[in-house]
Amino acid sequence: MAPAHAEVDADAAIALAKKNDCFKCHAVDKTKKGPSYKKIAAKYKGKADAEEKLMKQITTGPKVKLEDGTEEDHKIIETKDPKEQKNLINWILSR
Repeated sequence: MAPAHAEVDADAAIALAKKNDCFKCHAVDKTKKGPSYKKIAAKYKGKADAEEKLMKQITTGPKVKLEDGTEEDHKIIETKDPKEQKNLINWILSR
């Protein structure tokens, strides 16, 4: 069986991330205000609830601790399409 992130539409995921200003706080391979996508992928690697946790992160706007120790509400992604949300999450997890 292929891994869940095998069918990622990277262009769509990046476009959605740009539209939602995700790159304001995150970069693919370096820490900004928030952790890099590589760091996030490493944190959740092999965890059965990874997708569920990231979905909650991008759809409910929980408080998040930033790299400088401060806290703020995580931005809620501006799409209600579960396929778009799942594609973005799988793209992040495949970094």
